[in-house]
Amino acid sequence: MAIAAIGQLCSTGSMSHNLALCQVLVKKAVAAGAKALFLPEATDYIAQNSQESLYLALPMETSPFVLGLREAAKESALAINVGIHVSTNSGKLANRSCWINEKGEIESYYDKLHLFDYGVLRESNSVEGGKTIVPPIETVVGRVGLMICFDLRFPEISLALKRQNAQIITYPSAFTVKTGQAHWETLLKARAIETQAYVIAAAQVGAHNEKRTSYGHSMVVDPWGKVLVDMTGEGNEAEIGVVDIDLDYREKIKSEMPLLRRTDIYTEI
Repeated sequence: MAIAAIGQLCSTGSMSHNLALCQVLVKKAVAAGAKALFLPEATDYIAQNSQESLYLALPMETSPFVLGLREAAKESALAINVGIHVSTNSGKLANRSCWINEKGEIESYYDKLHLFDYGVLRESNSVEGGKTIVPPIETVVGRVGLMICFDLRFPEISLALKRQNAQIITYPSAFTVKTGQAHWETLLKARAIETQAYVIAAAQVGAHNEKRTSYGHSMVVDPWGKVLVDMTGEGNEAEIGVVDIDLDYREKIKSEMPLLRRTDIYTEI
């Protein structure tokens, strides 16, 4: 088994402030004996509007936030999964989930495929959708498949990662309160049950500014659909939850209930 830490925080428009919060969470994760820390979507910043978001986005190679987290990972020998914004040549930015290994190296990253256009929140105004499903990464806690927030509503990605033996799938998120109350736990359980994988969903929490509030409830669900961690959505405190990732237990679930698809009858998703 491997211990994983899941972080919850309230990012603001200040990357230096958010980095300082993450450095505190890194220390808490190390003290808890964790091998990896999972952080939410948009941990680097949450802006007031799309124009500010475009202005703040930087390349991974020069972002003080990313460089600071890479240094923290290296110093602590702690792998970190974190959601960030990255500038691109398209005039829009990428909403990215980045895997920093325990040596402080960026080992893999995934750009969000499905953009959240709901009500007044129009992610597509500033974000360009990703182009590919990224293969799972071999990590200190298992084979990790990367996704982000709104991707949770589309099981095709998680099923594709299941076929590549993803043992853990991630949904770093900044769910709204309304959609979180309605669907968050239900969707996370569904993705865990159908993939027979651990689902780790680190979440933003609280009021980021006068326009934006996130639901919280960072959650870990096991391959049987049992909620192992559910962090409260109250307050804006940066905190971690800790969970044992038991890959032998996952194999037991898979062997006891084989999910054998009838691809002779229907097309594999």
